[in-house]
Amino acid sequence: MFDLSLEVLRVVEDAAVASARTMGMGDADTADRAAVEAMRRTMDTIPMEGTIVIGEGERDKAPMLYIGEKVGAPNSDSQMVVDIAVDPLEGTNLCSTGAAGAITVLAASEKGGLLHAPDCYMEKIIVGPSSKGAVDLDAPVKHNLKAIARRLQRGVDDLVVVVLDRPRHQKLISEIREAGARIRLISDGDLSAGIAAAVAGTGVHAVMGSGGAPEGVLTAAALRCLNGQIVARLVVKDDAQKERMQQMGIRDVTKIYDTSELAPGRSLVFAACGVTDGNLLRGVRFSGDGTITQSIVMTSSTSKVRFIETTHLENKPDVKVRFR
Repeated sequence: MFDLSLEVLRVVEDAAVASARTMGMGDADTADRAAVEAMRRTMDTIPMEGTIVIGEGERDKAPMLYIGEKVGAPNSDSQMVVDIAVDPLEGTNLCSTGAAGAITVLAASEKGGLLHAPDCYMEKIIVGPSSKGAVDLDAPVKHNLKAIARRLQRGVDDLVVVVLDRPRHQKLISEIREAGARIRLISDGDLSAGIAAAVAGTGVHAVMGSGGAPEGVLTAAALRCLNGQIVARLVVKDDAQKERMQQMGIRDVTKIYDTSELAPGRSLVFAACGVTDGNLLRGVRFSGDGTITQSIVMTSSTSKVRFIETTHLENKPDVKVRFR
């Protein structure tokens, strides 16, 4: 039986290379389209019956891997039935401007293993393993920061909290600063930041604020493998959105979700590949002998986290592989 983790690695690598070729060109839609097309093309070579349950949001108005789309190689002898969550290019604007932190992302699980989250915002607090169980979404910001600091055996003033730089976060930013913690404002990429919060040595201790619900589910899949935690609640914009959530099977729209409720699967696979350099992963590098990618691949069933650097060799007779 094939290793699904290595197959999804191919998917995110191919999407990263395709989008990296558009880096800095100032066209976010072209970057996104390149990632989507590469991701779909590679997924359709994998012997699986895949269904996209988390796809690109309607807000992007770009070529989508849409919710409900079927992917995988047809008529295969060894089919696996999997639900798939994708963010073909997290940070389309980051890629188009050449800024840091753009990544390609895919998570997969057995059927029903990923929450079918609507395309809306979600309040989130994300922490690493040491702070697991210490935070409360309804608690004051100062209380949560003190709890994180106690778990990490340091002062609040030693904490770094990542927050999306949005007008809606002005009050949150003020409260974090008042508590004494430091803030890293980011223009995009709260999924990448959420993964970084659960990896020691990245310098990120928590992520707070509201971001996309689909990204929240992808973050939860990664955190299930990293032993981190996300606590989250959907943000209901209006009655129409509330009705849509209920049609999707979400009965209590005020529910606070924990990590295992957002990504309950028993056999989760998560993969991400750097497009531009970031805290967690290096971006795609092109050379005369090949293309170098750096990825993270995680599996919950085997409790393995792999950081993988791959050289995609050029097809020429004098190609060289260099020791790194």
